Parts: sequence; structure tokens; C-alpha cells
Amino acid sequence: MVNRRLETYRRAMVRCLAVGVTIAALSGQSPEIPPAADKKVTFSADIEPIFQSHCQMCHGPQQQLGGLRLDNGTAALAGGYSGAVIRPGDSAGSRLILLVSGVDKIVMPMGGARLTPQEVGLLRAWIDQGAKWPSSDGQQHTAHVSQAPKSDHWAFQPISRPAPPAVREATRVNNVVDRFVVAKLESEGIDPSPEADKATLARRVSLDLVGLPPTPEDLAEFLADKTPGAYERFVDRLLESPHFGEKWAMHWLDLARYADSDGYDIDLPRPFAWRYRQWVIDALNNDKPFDRFTLEQIAGDVLPGATIDQRIATGFHRNTLKNREGGVKLEQFRFEETVDRTNTLGSVWLGLTVGCAQCHDHKYDPFSQKDYYQLFAFFNNLVEADINAPLAGEMGPYLAGLPEYRRKRHQLLEENHVLELQPAWEEQMRLAIKNPGKRTDWDHAFDALEKYLDGSERILWKPVAERTEKETERLTDHFVAHYERVVDKERWKELDWVTLKEKLLALKREYSLVSEARVVEENSEERQTHIHIRGDWRNEGIVVQRDTPGVLPRMEAAKGEHPRQALARWLVSRDNPLTARVFVNRIWQEYFGKGIVTTPEDFGKRSEKPLYLNLLDWLAADFMESGWKVKRLHKTIVMSATYRQSSIVRPELEVRDPDNRLLAHQVRLRLPAELIRDSALRVSGLLYPEIGGPSVRPPQPEGVARQGYESHVTWAESTGKEKYRRGLYIHFQRSVPYPMLMTFDSPERTVPECGRKRSNTPLQALNLLNDPVFAEAARGLAAHVLQVSHVELPDRLRYAFRLCLSRDPNSQELSHLSEYYQRQVQIFETEPQSATKLMPLELANTSQVESAAWVGISSVLLNLDEFVTRE
Repeated sequence: MVNRRLETYRRAMVRCLAVGVTIAALSGQSPEIPPAADKKVTFSADIEPIFQSHCQMCHGPQQQLGGLRLDNGTAALAGGYSGAVIRPGDSAGSRLILLVSGVDKIVMPMGGARLTPQEVGLLRAWIDQGAKWPSSDGQQHTAHVSQAPKSDHWAFQPISRPAPPAVREATRVNNVVDRFVVAKLESEGIDPSPEADKATLARRVSLDLVGLPPTPEDLAEFLADKTPGAYERFVDRLLESPHFGEKWAMHWLDLARYADSDGYDIDLPRPFAWRYRQWVIDALNNDKPFDRFTLEQIAGDVLPGATIDQRIATGFHRNTLKNREGGVKLEQFRFEETVDRTNTLGSVWLGLTVGCAQCHDHKYDPFSQKDYYQLFAFFNNLVEADINAPLAGEMGPYLAGLPEYRRKRHQLLEENHVLELQPAWEEQMRLAIKNPGKRTDWDHAFDALEKYLDGSERILWKPVAERTEKETERLTDHFVAHYERVVDKERWKELDWVTLKEKLLALKREYSLVSEARVVEENSEERQTHIHIRGDWRNEGIVVQRDTPGVLPRMEAAKGEHPRQALARWLVSRDNPLTARVFVNRIWQEYFGKGIVTTPEDFGKRSEKPLYLNLLDWLAADFMESGWKVKRLHKTIVMSATYRQSSIVRPELEVRDPDNRLLAHQVRLRLPAELIRDSALRVSGLLYPEIGGPSVRPPQPEGVARQGYESHVTWAESTGKEKYRRGLYIHFQRSVPYPMLMTFDSPERTVPECGRKRSNTPLQALNLLNDPVFAEAARGLAAHVLQVSHVELPDRLRYAFRLCLSRDPNSQELSHLSEYYQRQVQIFETEPQSATKLMPLELANTSQVESAAWVGISSVLLNLDEFVTRE
């Protein structure tokens, strides 16, 4: 009975520690700590009554504080607050005594009567005498820190390869995936759906694997191939297409929170962010094993003999938001960026909401605040850098022009007194760092330097001879642009550096400079990591070391291995129960609309145990044991009979399994935003299919860019073929994203998006009808159809239908389109000016009226639900 009450009191005491917020010493004077009682203290006679009288109002399962456990005979030797909560033998150094006596800002217990000086004295004596309490075995135990318990939650259990179940109807099985699904359906007395027709299947798998509908030629070749293995050969061609990397990079960039600008109000562009995107596309096209894909993004910079390509991969960490507003504290936002990197790791690889433990222990999962900051420590020592990352063919012109570029730049700087004035400016900047508040004009100038030049303080303190050429050039460019902050207007006008700045920019455009990449590096000076009390960047608790969550298998670092390298290996180790499950589940959800685990962002205790857990584990085990081959995983899924089923919903399933959890049929999925645009450009013949390269700015409604803060955002519309590139390459401005993408549910790219939402709004229909891109696509499709050899209206209609939907129209559809065409012709014959406005292009052997009518037909086809849907 004593021990049962003791457990209640222990939990109550921890709850008081965790949530007590009463401010002590309102008078401004801190009370003194009462002296320890001068007697031998026993728990049952002296301490238990204190707990009983002061903590009985507290209930609940809260047992952890800052990574510390106080239940089951455990007390606090170190915790989430600065100073140990209980230090056996040292009551004066125990935070518990500071809390109950009112010396600290937080006073416990909360909401009840305060402890008397005599009670505080008894607690002090108990601690000084060893803080011993009884346990269930009747022995006295001194306080100690226990290891975090392992969990019985399904997602934290080891991954094994389950034996595929037997099925009665073997003809329904194409591969192992089907064994699990068909066995379950048979147990439920449900038949799987028949296979979709070949045309539907071709369009489905093409959109799924490369994000584009099949060309009429590819479709015709596939439909004509009646030999065994025709579908597999079609799949293999798609897997080898360079567009595969583009389609699946889109999903990874959602997770990586990729964008082409900083975010926040200033939202400056990131001209070379695309270099990381290029790395992702190439890695996927080259079928880089996922374990290596992981290793290079987490720790590419610290790998032995790290290559430029491996360093580019660390651009994953550079996708955090960057606040460049004047007056913000850089250390605060460095902390926020590290928080983002920690949370992103948890979401992307572990499928856990680890960010919930930034301020307190996770409320649902066995993940403590101490666990969080031990994971945080892996990224707490990162510094940002920019490196040259040339593409093929760039180095030759760059090296040839570099001497002349340097000479002309030096001449400009010398003629305009930059080299003469910069050393004194740098010295004044260093003085401003040492003496903040002494001269506000220089404080203001240094604040601008910090905000607009990443790593500026580090560069500023470097000896000039040790700076890289890139660091030297960027510091000088900032000096030229911002010297006006510390000189009077007359001197600034006399220098005329506004003109100099334009000349320097023109010089860069004149010479072929190489592409750059945004990367991270390890700081040469080790930064200490603390638990941050209540997640506050200013309030540091105890020091913690790099480590992985205690509920998961321990990370074992090899001798001489960098901690981030060890972390990456741990993520993809065979013992890690999460990474393979999480990744396989995300691939699955892109093919079936939902993952086997329906909460892809949360595999924790709030997730529902998946219906097909054995299938998930088989796929995860196979994925790991086959060398983490991503394309092999894709092929396993798309070759299955489960994937190839018809998406037509049978009436009996609408009631029995409305969410298709049993997978008795395929699902219709509205295409992601980028793929809707890509499909329209593809079928209209406008798509420019170049792989990789810088982001583009296609036409968008006038005034959108002006919605950015104080007109900081500009949108220099791309011209020529560049504006017809795939949606993946559209410049993503965080503060004012490209409207069409957001209308069709593109994520905001500020945090990892583990699965896109799909909405259905009137604005989407208006977008497809009126957006400049889709209006131009309709004209392109009309011109393309009119220029083929068909001359009869039915034949042209069938050809246009096949282009857009990969099938022939039925008789009713053909009749409706014919009637619509005739009505359009009649309208344009009476309104020729409208025909010219709709189709300004004059086509050979075609009247303006006929061309305009075909633009109408094309717009109808591009607006069909079937066009924007993957059947």
C-alpha cells in the first residue's frame, strides 16, 4: 500500500515540476531556504505525509521531465532544468528544494498550499541523508537515472520478412504483393477487381512513373504488342526514362521543403538552390541506393574524400527558412534552423513527430525532451557555405574567361577607390561587433551585413589572405552596395557606387561563371548543446551529447567516424525499425492514394495499426535486403495485379469498404499540380523537355509578385522555350508562390510535406479555363491537331481525344464534341473578331473561324475531369 501511494506521489511531484508556473517572490525579494531538519528522517514517517498533503491534487501519467524519469524508484541526478532536480547528499544544490522553497521563479506545488519551512527542512534532511525510498522489493534504493524503456508499439518492433500467405486463386497473383492482398480479400469473401484495359493501364503507369501521359506513338506500340511481357517492357522503358527522376524528385522535394527563396517577409531569392534539385533528379535517375542517398544528404560533407557531388547533397540542410529582417537575432534563428533540421530528420526518415519534444517530453510517444536535444546536437555544429559546383561543359569557358574577368573586376574596384576604402570599413565593422551600442550607424551597418551576407562575421574575422575568392568577392560586393549606410549623402553621391554596382553585375553576366551550390560544413569549433527549457532558445538547461532516441536501437559509431556519418548509417541500418517502413509507405501512397500506414507523417502511438502490416514489413525487408534499390521497389509495386486493377468501384464495396482499405480496386487520383500543367504542355506539343537546370518563371497573373512584402519580390518572366519547362522547375517563391501550383494543392514548402492533399474547388476550374498557360496550351493543341494529316472532323476529334486521354471517344462523346464544334463555328462566323482574339495565329489551309472553334474543343478536353485524373 505504501508503494502504491508512493508511485502516485512521485508522479504528482513530477507533474508539479512540469507545469508549475506561479512566480515566486512577487515582492522582488527571494525567500531564504529553510535549514535542514536536525534529525534522522525516514520516508514513511516524514516524507510521505508531505507528498500526501501537498501533491494529492495532481494526477495523470506525466512521468518525464527534460529526459529524466522519476518513477519506479528513480530520482533526478540531472534533468531538463539547469541544475539537478534531486542530488542525493546535496539538498542545497537540488532544484527540488529551490522550487518548494520559492527561491526559483517556478514554485511548486501549483495551486495548493505552500510547504512550510519545517516541511522544506524535512525534505532537505531526506536528500542530505541520501534521498532513499522504498521499492516493491522492500529494499531501500538511492536515486538513479534509468534507461528509457523499450516500447511495444508495432512501429518500433524489428522488421522481419514475413512468409507470404497462401491463396486459393493463384491466377489472381502476379507477385508477392498480391499474395498478401488476395489472401486478405479471400478471408473477407471479396473478389479483387479485374485488370484495367491496356490503354488505361498505359496512361496510369506513365503518369505514375514519369509524370507525363504516353505519346500516341508509345501508346500505339504498346497496344499493338500482344506478346507476353509487353507490359513489363513498357514499365522498364519508363523506369529508364530521364523523366522518372523528375517525377519522383517532386515528391522528395516536398519532404526536403525545397524552395527558391528564403521565406519570411524579405524572402530573397536563392539563385543556386536548384543545384540541390539537380542532384536529387540525377540520383533518382541513376538509381542511387536509398542508403547512399541518405548518407550523402545527411553527411556528404564529412565523408572521407568528399566529392563536390556529395557536398551538393548536403543542400538538403540548406532548405530551411532564413530570416533577414533588420534587428532579428541571428542566434535565435540559427537555433530555429537547427530545430527545423532536427524535425525534418524525424519526419522524413523516422516518420515521427519529434518536434513535439522541443519544449517538453512527447505526450504520446516514448520520446523525451532529452532525446530531442541529443538528436538536435547532430546538427548544432553546422555552418553554411557556398561552393562552385560546375555542370558539364561549364569549366572550360569559365577557366578561359577567369583571368580577364578578374583583371576587369580589379580595375573597376581600383578606379572607384573600393580597395582603398574597404579595409577601414572592415575594421569599423569589427569594432561594432566588439562595442555594440556605441555607434548606432555602424551597428545598423553590421546588422545589414549579418542579414544579407551569410557567414559574414566568420569572413570578417578571417585574415584577408585566408579568405576564399568567393568570400572576398561577396564581402566586397556587400561593401559596395551598403557603404552608403555609414557615409554622408554627399560622399555617397561623389563615389557613384550605384553605377559601379551595375557595372559589376554586368561584368558577371558577360563572363561564363560556373554554377554554385548551397552546402553545409562542420564548424571547426565544437558548439556545446543544451536542453532548452520549454524550447526557449535563450533558456539553456543541462548539457547533452549527440545520441539517438532511447526507444530505438542504439547507434554504434565506427572508429574515426564522424557523428553525422554514424547517424546516417544508423538511419538505414538493418536494425532500425522505421526508415524502410516509412519510405516504402510513402512510395505506396503515391500509387494507391493512401499509404499502408494512413498517417505517413506519424508512425507513433497515435497512428492506427495498418491492416496490411505484414505486406509493409515484407516490402521493407525486401527493400533493405536487395540493397535499398528504389527502382526495384517501384517495379515490384507496378507489376502487381493489385496495382493493375480497374479503378471502377463496385456497388457492394461502396458500403463495405468505402475507403478501399482492403485494396479490392485501384483508385482515381487527381494529378498533382505540376503534372496537370505538364500534361497540358505535353499534349499540346509545347513542352520543352530539358532535364535539370535553373528555375524558370512562366507567365502568371499580373500583380501576383506585388503581393510580396514592400515589393521585394520580382518576377522576370521567362522567355522562349524556358517558359514551357515542367512544373518541377517553376521558381518557388515562398511568400508568393506560383498561383496555379497553390490552387491545385502544392505544399508551401516551409516544413516537410509527407503526402499531398487533394481538394476540389471552383477556382481550379477557372484556372484551367483562363490561366495563360492553359489558354496557350489550348491554342497549341488546336494547331497541332489541325496540322496532322486527318481532314475529316470525326478523325480529328478521335486524334485529339487520344492525345489527351489515351483512348478513343465513344459514340456519345464523339457526338457531343461534334455538336459543340458546330456551335462554335456558328458563333465565330457571326463574331470574327472573337475568333481572331481567341486564335491570333493563322494556320495554312485553315480559316480563322475553324482554328478558333478547335481552340474551344481543345479547351474542353483540357478541362475534363478525366484529363486531370489518373484513372
